[in-house]
Amino acid sequence: MSQSTPGPNEPIPATLVAEAWRGPIRVVVEQPRAGWFASVVKWAALAFVLLLFFGSYISSYFGVDSEVTERWHSLSRLASDKVAIISVDGVIMGEGGFTKKQIDHVRDDDRVKAVVLRIDSPGGTVTGSDYIYHHLKKLAEDKQIPLVVSMGSIAASGGYYIAMAAGEEENTIYAEPTTWTGSIGVIIPHYDLTGLMEKVQIQDDSIASNPLKMMGSPTRKLPEPLRAEEQKILQGLVDSSFEGFKQIVLDGRPALRGNETAQQTVFTGRIFTAKQALDNHLVDRLGFVEDAIDRAIELAGLEKEQVKVVKFQRTLGLMEQMFFGQQSRRAPIDLSALIELTAPKAYYLCTWLPALTVAAQN
Repeated sequence: MSQSTPGPNEPIPATLVAEAWRGPIRVVVEQPRAGWFASVVKWAALAFVLLLFFGSYISSYFGVDSEVTERWHSLSRLASDKVAIISVDGVIMGEGGFTKKQIDHVRDDDRVKAVVLRIDSPGGTVTGSDYIYHHLKKLAEDKQIPLVVSMGSIAASGGYYIAMAAGEEENTIYAEPTTWTGSIGVIIPHYDLTGLMEKVQIQDDSIASNPLKMMGSPTRKLPEPLRAEEQKILQGLVDSSFEGFKQIVLDGRPALRGNETAQQTVFTGRIFTAKQALDNHLVDRLGFVEDAIDRAIELAGLEKEQVKVVKFQRTLGLMEQMFFGQQSRRAPIDLSALIELTAPKAYYLCTWLPALTVAAQN
């Protein structure tokens, strides 16, 4: 039996209400509004973005790369007099980097009575190597303290160049039995990519004020006779730098100055083992860093029991500690060095590849 629909002013019959409830029930769940946790996340994200944005200012304020941390190395922890180990690790680039900071730190410490220069480097740029050599020599002369060299796994080319800061004092250059050293010479890395570019149909169409402005370019080969002139100019630059290198070595190795036969051997640019270097007057003794420390103490006229040996670490800034920790001590790939592939730049470097990375210490 059907039931008529009630009018607008009539009450709804109970039977209609019951029939309505027989249909499906729909539940609508309303999402709650963001609570305190979401607010915390939002503000934390904002703070993180601001920290990154002002990272350079914060890092500067907290001393990234501006200071060195002194660490105890050996002998007496309580002694007043110090022997400082200045470390040169990796490729030598630029104007000193952390090595220069170590030198400055030692210069300002009146308790340092001798220096051990610990080298583990294949060399680097001509300018960078000479810069470190100059400041090491000046440090020893200004403070009137001895400088003894301890070579690690490799002290070649520019690494050997800076070892000459020890001067003419006897028994001041120590090489470990497994050290490779020497490589006294100069190189301008150059790579001819023109053949590859032809295969991929790429042409260097650079515009220069003079063809020789593009001297050394790996992507554009100069026509003859400009190519011959280019080679002559670059060779002259190498020869000039090489003469300077040889003079630095002769000034620092008196036994080599009077030995023409040894000079003809060591100035070929070859690498030597520690024993070969000893036989050719490039080093004075075979020994480890402890032997170099003992010699530095002897030259400084100190008592071994009253000496503290220290070394240095680079101070980590706030940003480095947060995001990289100890890994920040290792240098990342220096992308700016890629530019050097197209520049005729001279190196005191023992390598078959261009210097694309920078060691943490330099």
